[in-house]
Amino acid sequence: MPGVRLLIVGEGQQQESLRRLLPRARFAGFRTGTDLAAHLASADLFIDPGERETRGRTLQEAMASGLPVIAPRRGGPVDLIAPSRTGWLYTPGMLDELRDCASDLLFDDGKRRAFGRAAEASMHRRTWPVLAEQLRGYYLQAIEQHGRVGALL
Repeated sequence: MPGVRLLIVGEGQQQESLRRLLPRARFAGFRTGTDLAAHLASADLFIDPGERETRGRTLQEAMASGLPVIAPRRGGPVDLIAPSRTGWLYTPGMLDELRDCASDLLFDDGKRRAFGRAAEASMHRRTWPVLAEQLRGYYLQAIEQHGRVGALL
């Protein structure tokens, strides 16, 4: 995308092939703590293209930092991202859709800021007591729908 600089934080098996495919991207390597926070604070947008993401820890860190997020519509991101409010979900494998989502936020400062504020606010509600109660609700719903199936403990 013209006018866009890509920063890739992290390490992995595909790093060298990504360096060849994305010669203009900056590769920051593995980061933690305040160094990671500084990298997040310097970004306009966070994209997690991982299609096997289950928990979404990196998405939550980015959202807590006030960044709008984009991720595949699969697994953990589905529970974390409120489309049209905190970020966008795209169809896994549809990179043109990912690009459109990124363009939508990168080139609309007002929307990007609004999504970022909503993302940060959504993370304030993800406390352990709230998440434990949510999990309890899922279990109660499963019991109601499927009845008790013997002792689970």
